[in-house]
Amino acid sequence: MQRNRTTGRRWTGAVLAATGLVALVLVPGSAAAAPSTAEEAAQLVEEAGRRLTALDEQVHQAQLAVEAQQQAATDADRTADDAEATLATYEPAIRAIAQSGYTGTTRSRVAAFLGSDSADDLIAQMTMIDLIADHTDGVLTDVAAAQARAAETRASADAAAAEATAALRTLEEQQAQVQAEVDRYEADFERLTAAEQARVTAALAGPVLAAPPAAVAAAGAPGPAAATAVETALAQLGDPYVWGSSGPDGFDCSGLTQYAYAAAGISLPHSSKAQSTMGTPVSRAELLPGDIVYFYSPVSHVGIYIGDGRMVHARTFGQPVAVTSVDQAGYRGAVRVA
Repeated sequence: MQRNRTTGRRWTGAVLAATGLVALVLVPGSAAAAPSTAEEAAQLVEEAGRRLTALDEQVHQAQLAVEAQQQAATDADRTADDAEATLATYEPAIRAIAQSGYTGTTRSRVAAFLGSDSADDLIAQMTMIDLIADHTDGVLTDVAAAQARAAETRASADAAAAEATAALRTLEEQQAQVQAEVDRYEADFERLTAAEQARVTAALAGPVLAAPPAAVAAAGAPGPAAATAVETALAQLGDPYVWGSSGPDGFDCSGLTQYAYAAAGISLPHSSKAQSTMGTPVSRAELLPGDIVYFYSPVSHVGIYIGDGRMVHARTFGQPVAVTSVDQAGYRGAVRVA
């Protein structure tokens, strides 16, 4: 592949930009020299692809954190509403106390002493005055506590909402950065020859293998949910890799597994790392169709095992959903979620 000065600058800019972004979120990257050969250019694209795969997973993790913060804000707001509703129930008692103080219907001890007709009458009036005073004190104490609780929970709700908004803004900025890097990576990938593209794809995701009939693969699943997930995933063969997507017309890796298991009525988070912690861990020798296999450390890729040492997965940027060997570089483990 021929390369001119402008092309070299584009290669360098794309890879350096990817490295710089990773430095913000992952670990500091090192500067890359402009490739002098097509082989070096392909290597840079491969390295950029691996960094973007890891960054893709970190953005998914951030999305889960934002969702948790948004839920916390919703819960805090509901608690504040409940506290304010409780405070509102004291309004009749507060009005009654205020009215009795204004009209003088609440007698003092002195008035009771002067106006009583007998010792028994005095004791009865004193007892009633004490009961009213105790009730008034109790209502005022409860009101003060309800006011404090309402103010505290409303402040918590407002703080949780502000945190969720700030986290969402940060996530949106990260997503925009990643999307820009994806665009650069795909442009660089398209400038490779067909042979170089095939080599880079094989290095990132493994060579494509023949897909078994969906019914055959699903037959070995441990249950109907896993069988449905296998059939659903295999039905997406050829669909494009779309960063951040969980279907129905394109997928990233955890989006495909999420989509496949959603068809079986099982909810999975849109995150490779989170999916790798669910269900029951299984060894390589115990793998059955439907098991989620995960890759790299930290985990940044997943697929669905379909038997005979193969898996179906959304492979990498620019490549469609396909079947490859489960023993590709970076295999870390597997979990059974159904």
